[in-house]
Amino acid sequence: MRILDMTTFVVLARNRHFGRTAQELNATQPAISTRLTALEQELGCRLVERGDREFKLTPEGEKALNAFQAILGDIGKLRDVLESPDASTPQLVRIGAIDSVAATWMPHLIETLHQTVPNLKIELTVEGTKLLTQGMNKGELDMMFAVDPAVGEGFRSFVSCILQMTWAGSAKIINPDRVYSVDELGSMPIISFPKDTPPYRQIAPYFQDERVLASKLTSTNSLFAIINLLIAGFGIGAIPTVTIQRELKMGLLHPIRVSKRFPPMPIIATYQSTTHQHLIQMVVEHARRSAAGFCATVDPSVAWID
Repeated sequence: MRILDMTTFVVLARNRHFGRTAQELNATQPAISTRLTALEQELGCRLVERGDREFKLTPEGEKALNAFQAILGDIGKLRDVLESPDASTPQLVRIGAIDSVAATWMPHLIETLHQTVPNLKIELTVEGTKLLTQGMNKGELDMMFAVDPAVGEGFRSFVSCILQMTWAGSAKIINPDRVYSVDELGSMPIISFPKDTPPYRQIAPYFQDERVLASKLTSTNSLFAIINLLIAGFGIGAIPTVTIQRELKMGLLHPIRVSKRFPPMPIIATYQSTTHQHLIQMVVEHARRSAAGFCATVDPSVAWID
Protein backbone atom coordinates (compact mmCIF):
# COMPACT_ATOMS: atom_id res chain seq x y z
CA MET A 1 0.00 0.00 0.00
CA ARG A 2 1.66 3.21 -1.19
CA ILE A 3 1.91 6.37 0.89
CA LEU A 4 0.93 8.31 -2.24
CA ASP A 5 -2.37 6.41 -2.48
CA MET A 6 -3.17 6.91 1.21
CA THR A 7 -2.34 10.63 0.95
CA THR A 8 -4.54 10.95 -2.14
CA PHE A 9 -7.47 9.32 -0.33
CA VAL A 10 -7.12 11.64 2.69
CA VAL A 11 -7.03 14.73 0.43
CA LEU A 12 -9.98 13.40 -1.59
CA ALA A 13 -12.00 12.83 1.57
CA ARG A 14 -11.25 16.39 2.68
CA ASN A 15 -12.04 18.04 -0.67
CA ARG A 16 -14.95 15.70 -1.53
CA HIS A 17 -14.20 16.40 -5.18
CA PHE A 18 -11.94 14.62 -7.69
CA GLY A 19 -11.13 17.79 -9.63
CA ARG A 20 -10.07 19.84 -6.61
CA THR A 21 -8.06 16.89 -5.33
CA ALA A 22 -6.24 16.55 -8.66
CA GLN A 23 -5.48 20.28 -8.66
CA GLU A 24 -4.14 20.24 -5.09
CA LEU A 25 -1.91 17.21 -5.76
CA ASN A 26 -0.81 18.48 -9.19
CA ALA A 27 -2.24 15.37 -10.87
CA THR A 28 -4.98 14.45 -13.33
CA GLN A 29 -8.46 13.27 -12.37
CA PRO A 30 -7.84 9.84 -13.99
CA ALA A 31 -4.71 9.50 -11.83
CA ILE A 32 -6.74 10.22 -8.69
CA SER A 33 -9.33 7.62 -9.75
CA THR A 34 -6.58 5.06 -10.44
CA ARG A 35 -5.08 5.56 -6.97
CA LEU A 36 -8.50 5.16 -5.35
CA THR A 37 -9.16 1.97 -7.35
CA ALA A 38 -5.77 0.58 -6.31
CA LEU A 39 -6.64 1.11 -2.65
CA GLU A 40 -10.06 -0.49 -3.04
CA GLN A 41 -8.59 -3.51 -4.82
CA GLU A 42 -5.90 -3.94 -2.16
CA LEU A 43 -8.39 -3.63 0.70
CA GLY A 44 -11.07 -5.64 -1.07
CA CYS A 45 -13.91 -3.16 -0.49
CA ARG A 46 -15.47 0.05 -1.79
CA LEU A 47 -14.25 3.23 -0.07
CA VAL A 48 -16.39 5.78 -1.96
CA GLU A 49 -20.04 5.47 -2.95
CA ARG A 50 -20.45 5.34 -6.73
CA GLY A 51 -23.39 6.78 -8.64
CA ASP A 52 -24.44 9.52 -6.20
CA ARG A 53 -23.99 13.13 -7.20
CA GLU A 54 -22.98 13.87 -3.63
CA PHE A 55 -19.52 12.64 -2.61
CA LYS A 56 -19.86 10.10 0.18
CA LEU A 57 -17.53 7.66 1.88
CA THR A 58 -18.71 4.13 2.57
CA PRO A 59 -18.54 2.86 6.20
CA GLU A 60 -15.33 1.07 5.16
CA GLY A 61 -14.08 4.33 3.69
CA GLU A 62 -14.60 6.11 7.01
CA LYS A 63 -12.55 3.43 8.79
CA ALA A 64 -9.83 3.64 6.14
CA LEU A 65 -9.72 7.42 6.45
CA ASN A 66 -9.12 7.25 10.20
CA ALA A 67 -6.45 4.60 9.76
CA PHE A 68 -4.66 6.46 6.94
CA GLN A 69 -4.68 9.74 8.89
CA ALA A 70 -3.07 7.98 11.87
CA ILE A 71 -0.47 6.25 9.67
CA LEU A 72 0.44 9.43 7.78
CA GLY A 73 0.66 11.32 11.08
CA ASP A 74 3.10 8.76 12.48
CA ILE A 75 5.15 8.87 9.29
CA GLY A 76 5.30 12.66 9.50
CA LYS A 77 6.56 12.49 13.08
CA LEU A 78 9.18 9.94 12.12
CA ARG A 79 10.41 12.09 9.23
CA ASP A 80 10.72 15.04 11.57
CA VAL A 81 12.84 12.94 13.91
CA LEU A 82 15.05 11.57 11.12
CA GLU A 83 15.54 14.96 9.46
CA SER A 84 16.39 16.76 12.68
CA PRO A 85 20.06 17.88 12.59
CA ASP A 86 20.67 16.71 16.15
CA ALA A 87 18.50 13.59 15.98
CA SER A 88 19.85 10.68 17.99
CA THR A 89 17.79 8.14 16.01
CA PRO A 90 20.01 6.31 13.50
CA GLN A 91 19.03 6.24 9.83
CA LEU A 92 19.77 2.53 9.71
CA VAL A 93 17.57 -0.43 10.56
CA ARG A 94 19.04 -3.94 10.75
CA ILE A 95 16.58 -6.71 9.88
CA GLY A 96 17.17 -10.46 10.01
CA ALA A 97 14.96 -13.03 8.28
CA ILE A 98 14.89 -16.73 7.53
CA ASP A 99 14.77 -17.86 3.89
CA SER A 100 11.01 -18.39 3.89
CA VAL A 101 10.38 -14.72 4.72
CA ALA A 102 13.11 -13.38 2.43
CA ALA A 103 11.55 -15.30 -0.46
CA THR A 104 8.00 -14.08 0.11
CA TRP A 105 7.00 -10.73 1.64
CA MET A 106 10.35 -9.22 2.69
CA PRO A 107 10.85 -7.41 -0.70
CA HIS A 108 7.51 -5.63 -0.20
CA LEU A 109 8.50 -4.55 3.31
CA ILE A 110 11.82 -3.14 2.11
CA GLU A 111 10.16 -1.28 -0.76
CA THR A 112 7.57 0.20 1.58
CA LEU A 113 10.20 1.32 4.09
CA HIS A 114 12.18 3.02 1.33
CA GLN A 115 9.04 4.81 0.15
CA THR A 116 8.23 5.92 3.68
CA VAL A 117 11.70 7.19 4.60
CA PRO A 118 13.82 7.57 1.45
CA ASN A 119 17.05 8.20 3.39
CA LEU A 120 16.60 5.14 5.61
CA LYS A 121 19.29 2.50 5.17
CA ILE A 122 18.21 -1.13 5.52
CA GLU A 123 20.66 -3.88 6.35
CA LEU A 124 19.12 -7.31 5.65
CA THR A 125 20.63 -10.52 7.01
CA VAL A 126 19.25 -13.85 5.77
CA GLU A 127 20.18 -16.68 8.13
CA GLY A 128 18.70 -19.53 10.10
CA THR A 129 16.76 -18.96 13.32
CA LYS A 130 19.69 -19.90 15.58
CA LEU A 131 22.10 -17.35 14.10
CA LEU A 132 19.41 -14.65 13.93
CA THR A 133 18.61 -15.16 17.61
CA GLN A 134 22.30 -14.85 18.45
CA GLY A 135 22.41 -11.63 16.43
CA MET A 136 19.48 -10.17 18.35
CA ASN A 137 21.06 -11.09 21.69
CA LYS A 138 24.37 -9.48 20.66
CA GLY A 139 22.63 -6.27 19.58
CA GLU A 140 23.51 -6.83 15.93
CA LEU A 141 19.87 -6.79 14.76
CA ASP A 142 16.95 -4.48 15.47
CA MET A 143 14.27 -6.92 14.29
CA MET A 144 14.11 -10.50 13.09
CA PHE A 145 11.61 -12.91 11.53
CA ALA A 146 12.23 -16.54 12.43
CA VAL A 147 10.68 -19.76 13.71
CA ASP A 148 11.57 -19.04 17.34
CA PRO A 149 11.50 -15.70 19.19
CA ALA A 150 14.56 -14.09 20.73
CA VAL A 151 14.06 -13.83 24.47
CA GLY A 152 15.70 -11.03 26.43
CA GLU A 153 15.22 -7.75 28.20
CA GLY A 154 13.60 -5.18 25.95
CA PHE A 155 12.51 -7.69 23.31
CA ARG A 156 8.91 -7.93 22.12
CA SER A 157 7.52 -10.65 19.85
CA PHE A 158 4.41 -11.38 17.80
CA VAL A 159 3.33 -13.92 15.19
CA SER A 160 3.60 -12.13 11.84
CA CYS A 161 2.01 -14.94 9.83
CA ILE A 162 1.61 -18.70 9.67
CA LEU A 163 2.86 -20.83 6.77
CA GLN A 164 1.45 -24.22 5.89
CA MET A 165 4.10 -26.91 5.39
CA THR A 166 3.91 -29.39 2.52
CA TRP A 167 5.70 -32.65 1.90
CA ALA A 168 7.02 -32.32 -1.64
CA GLY A 169 9.17 -34.25 -4.06
CA SER A 170 10.00 -34.86 -7.69
CA ALA A 171 7.99 -37.25 -9.84
CA LYS A 172 11.31 -39.07 -10.22
CA ILE A 173 10.85 -40.63 -6.77
CA ILE A 174 7.19 -40.13 -5.75
CA ASN A 175 3.79 -40.88 -7.25
CA PRO A 176 1.70 -37.67 -7.03
CA ASP A 177 -1.55 -39.66 -7.10
CA ARG A 178 -0.69 -41.97 -4.24
CA VAL A 179 -1.37 -41.40 -0.52
CA TYR A 180 1.72 -42.08 1.59
CA SER A 181 1.71 -43.24 5.20
CA VAL A 182 4.15 -41.89 7.80
CA ASP A 183 6.11 -45.15 7.69
CA GLU A 184 6.39 -44.93 3.89
CA LEU A 185 7.70 -41.37 4.10
CA GLY A 186 10.18 -42.44 6.74
CA SER A 187 11.60 -45.10 4.44
CA MET A 188 12.49 -42.48 1.79
CA PRO A 189 15.51 -40.14 1.65
CA ILE A 190 14.64 -36.88 3.42
CA ILE A 191 16.12 -33.43 2.75
CA SER A 192 15.86 -31.07 5.72
CA PHE A 193 17.53 -28.39 7.77
CA PRO A 194 20.27 -29.43 10.23
CA LYS A 195 19.40 -31.34 13.39
CA ASP A 196 19.92 -28.44 15.82
CA THR A 197 17.50 -26.10 14.00
CA PRO A 198 13.82 -25.30 14.73
CA PRO A 199 12.58 -26.73 11.37
CA TYR A 200 14.12 -30.08 12.24
CA ARG A 201 12.27 -30.04 15.55
CA GLN A 202 9.06 -30.15 13.55
CA ILE A 203 10.12 -33.11 11.44
CA ALA A 204 11.40 -35.41 14.19
CA PRO A 205 8.12 -35.57 16.19
CA TYR A 206 6.21 -36.14 12.96
CA PHE A 207 7.83 -39.59 12.76
CA GLN A 208 7.66 -40.04 16.57
CA ASP A 209 11.08 -41.70 16.50
CA GLU A 210 14.24 -39.82 15.51
CA ARG A 211 15.93 -43.11 14.71
CA VAL A 212 13.76 -43.28 11.59
CA LEU A 213 15.69 -40.29 10.23
CA ALA A 214 19.16 -41.38 11.30
CA SER A 215 20.20 -43.00 8.03
CA LYS A 216 17.77 -41.21 5.71
CA LEU A 217 18.48 -37.53 6.36
CA THR A 218 20.47 -35.10 4.23
CA SER A 219 20.69 -31.67 5.84
CA THR A 220 21.54 -28.17 4.64
CA ASN A 221 20.93 -24.73 6.13
CA SER A 222 19.74 -23.30 2.79
CA LEU A 223 16.12 -23.38 1.64
CA PHE A 224 17.33 -22.74 -1.92
CA ALA A 225 19.58 -25.81 -1.71
CA ILE A 226 16.76 -27.95 -0.29
CA ILE A 227 14.43 -27.00 -3.16
CA ASN A 228 17.06 -27.80 -5.78
CA LEU A 229 17.89 -31.14 -4.16
CA LEU A 230 14.18 -32.00 -4.17
CA ILE A 231 13.88 -31.09 -7.85
CA ALA A 232 16.89 -33.26 -8.64
CA GLY A 233 15.18 -36.22 -6.97
CA PHE A 234 17.60 -36.70 -4.07
CA GLY A 235 14.75 -37.01 -1.58
CA ILE A 236 11.53 -35.57 -0.21
CA GLY A 237 11.13 -32.65 2.16
CA ALA A 238 8.61 -30.73 4.26
CA ILE A 239 8.85 -27.02 3.42
CA PRO A 240 6.53 -23.98 3.38
CA THR A 241 4.12 -24.31 0.48
CA VAL A 242 4.45 -20.64 -0.51
CA THR A 243 8.17 -21.04 -1.16
CA ILE A 244 7.67 -23.64 -3.90
CA GLN A 245 4.52 -22.40 -5.64
CA ARG A 246 6.44 -21.71 -8.86
CA GLU A 247 8.02 -25.18 -8.82
CA LEU A 248 4.64 -26.79 -8.15
CA LYS A 249 3.02 -24.86 -11.00
CA MET A 250 5.82 -25.83 -13.39
CA GLY A 251 5.61 -29.49 -12.39
CA LEU A 252 9.18 -29.56 -11.12
CA LEU A 253 7.85 -30.61 -7.71
CA HIS A 254 4.63 -32.24 -6.58
CA PRO A 255 2.85 -32.09 -3.22
CA ILE A 256 2.90 -35.50 -1.57
CA ARG A 257 -0.50 -36.73 -0.46
CA VAL A 258 -0.06 -37.94 3.11
CA SER A 259 -2.19 -39.72 5.69
CA LYS A 260 -0.90 -37.39 8.43
CA ARG A 261 -0.75 -33.68 7.73
CA PHE A 262 2.38 -31.77 8.64
CA PRO A 263 1.79 -28.95 11.18
CA PRO A 264 1.99 -25.32 10.00
CA MET A 265 4.97 -23.10 10.86
CA PRO A 266 4.44 -19.75 12.63
CA ILE A 267 6.78 -16.94 11.62
CA ILE A 268 7.62 -15.00 14.77
CA ALA A 269 8.81 -11.40 14.68
CA THR A 270 11.05 -10.16 17.49
CA TYR A 271 12.06 -6.52 17.83
CA GLN A 272 14.01 -4.28 20.17
CA SER A 273 11.46 -2.09 21.96
CA THR A 274 13.65 0.03 24.26
CA THR A 275 15.80 1.98 21.78
CA HIS A 276 14.93 4.12 18.73
CA GLN A 277 11.25 3.51 19.40
CA HIS A 278 9.84 5.76 16.65
CA LEU A 279 11.90 4.04 13.97
CA ILE A 280 11.40 0.47 15.17
CA GLN A 281 7.67 0.91 15.74
CA MET A 282 7.31 2.20 12.19
CA VAL A 283 9.13 -0.90 10.90
CA VAL A 284 6.92 -3.15 13.06
CA GLU A 285 3.70 -1.64 11.69
CA HIS A 286 4.89 -1.90 8.09
CA ALA A 287 5.99 -5.50 8.72
CA ARG A 288 2.52 -6.39 9.99
CA ARG A 289 0.92 -4.85 6.91
CA SER A 290 3.40 -6.45 4.48
CA ALA A 291 2.79 -9.90 5.96
CA ALA A 292 -0.98 -9.39 5.93
CA GLY A 293 -0.87 -8.06 2.37
CA PHE A 294 1.10 -11.08 1.20
CA CYS A 295 -1.29 -13.51 2.89
CA ALA A 296 -4.20 -11.76 1.18
CA THR A 297 -2.68 -12.48 -2.25
CA VAL A 298 -2.18 -16.24 -1.84
CA ASP A 299 -4.40 -19.22 -1.14
CA PRO A 300 -5.52 -18.80 2.51
CA SER A 301 -4.77 -22.46 3.11
CA VAL A 302 -1.01 -21.91 2.59
CA ALA A 303 -0.41 -18.62 4.45
CA TRP A 304 -2.56 -16.73 6.89
CA ILE A 305 -2.65 -14.27 9.79
CA ASP A 306 -3.50 -15.72 13.17
